[in-house]
Amino acid sequence: MKLILLEDVDNLGKSGELVTVKPGFGRNFLLPRKLATPASDKNLRQLEHEKAQAAARQAKLKAGATELARKIEGVTVKLARKVGEQNKLYGSVTALDIAEGLSAAGITVDRRHLHLKEPIKTLGAHEVELGLHHDVTAKVKVEVVAE
Repeated sequence: MKLILLEDVDNLGKSGELVTVKPGFGRNFLLPRKLATPASDKNLRQLEHEKAQAAARQAKLKAGATELARKIEGVTVKLARKVGEQNKLYGSVTALDIAEGLSAAGITVDRRHLHLKEPIKTLGAHEVELGLHHDVTAKVKVEVVAE
């Protein structure tokens, strides 16, 4: 029995895949739980159409992320912080601070996309990776200076 999966099923496949299963498994488990639909010509055409739309959406998102990465590569975020003895910061610079610095420069990013291993606690220049898309990353230059 050929079916198109509507949801991910463990040990069988991911959503949108065409799978071949035993008739009892499909009839008694997958179809009643709406985890799959029969692989008719109409359903296969609809699946191909949805895959094409999803691919076009992903291509558009990737193009936007690539453009944003080009803008970010040329920007340096300069943050002023209070320092104590031996040039140690009072507090630290977090992803939220960097995101706000980018907003001030006219670039809007989500702070959760900044891959900061640990907060920045020293003066100087640092590079922080920004994941814009699963294939596109950018490096943000962050310069922490004393107030």
